[in-house]
Amino acid sequence: MPEYIAKQITYWLYKKKVFSISEMTNISLLHRKQLSKYFYIGRKIYSNREESSDGTIKYLFLVKKKYFIESVFIPHKKRKTLCISSQIGCRMRCIFCMTGKQGFKGQLKTRDIINQILSIPETNSLTNIVFMGMGEPLDNIRVLFKVLEILTSDYGLAWSPKRITVSTVGIIPELKHFLKKSKVHLAVSIHSPFHIERISLSPVEKKHPITEIINIIQKYNFYNQRKISFEYIIFSGLNDSIKHAFALYKLLKNIHCRVNLLKYNSLLNTSLPSSNLAKMIAFCKYLNSKKIICTIRSSRGADISAACGMLCTKHYLLNNTKICT
Repeated sequence: MPEYIAKQITYWLYKKKVFSISEMTNISLLHRKQLSKYFYIGRKIYSNREESSDGTIKYLFLVKKKYFIESVFIPHKKRKTLCISSQIGCRMRCIFCMTGKQGFKGQLKTRDIINQILSIPETNSLTNIVFMGMGEPLDNIRVLFKVLEILTSDYGLAWSPKRITVSTVGIIPELKHFLKKSKVHLAVSIHSPFHIERISLSPVEKKHPITEIINIIQKYNFYNQRKISFEYIIFSGLNDSIKHAFALYKLLKNIHCRVNLLKYNSLLNTSLPSSNLAKMIAFCKYLNSKKIICTIRSSRGADISAACGMLCTKHYLLNNTKICT
């Protein structure tokens, strides 16, 4: 086929967001038949939709014919954020995360991730995308980079990298590659500045210690377009003391960054208690007094299990839960 047809195809895929090759009407019927013989568009409508009392919407998508993943649409004033998944489950095994408790069932393909963005009613109103849903994005880095290319390329959605954030617990070889090759924002889940304590929360710390992760990050510039944040879930009596705040300050003092404090959303089968607001405010004020920008991030969608650490689709398999189509 002529080369210009490639441009026509990407126009229909990412600008017009079509579901079938037959909709690509400026491509000749002969070429559409040839394309349909070998290819199909991997678009699938969501299987279920739940809306929170605060306006957050959770979408359920079927992948690999028998598994499910979740995406969360978070509207806030002019900002319309979609939190997307990168894996079916997760193998990082963080004890405070329902996705980690679900276990790992497989990698998402490029089409599975792009489909989450293109196949919700709010797709045209999105202002930001965060890779903070199910899975560890850097554990699926080859597909992650394909998705980022589609999101930011002129032939794709042509988004600015400033509208995209990738979250990670920190896998060092992949983190180095990501920092070197990508321009999107980075969020690092930290949760404790102390090695042994962080291992108890996120076992990945044993192989990829946060001190080494910080040493790598310090080599990069986060003063201009690209930003970095550190996500810190607060647990009562475990990591909410001023001693922790001081250790966190010492760890991050040479990085131009933001710390987001997150309320822990209590889960089944865990004894971790949520910290109270007074402790969170004191922690936040201490870091700000040390010139580390710190904010308390509001928890959205907890009543539909859409808040941080609550995404889990295991019950859709075990209970054969009825879903809408």
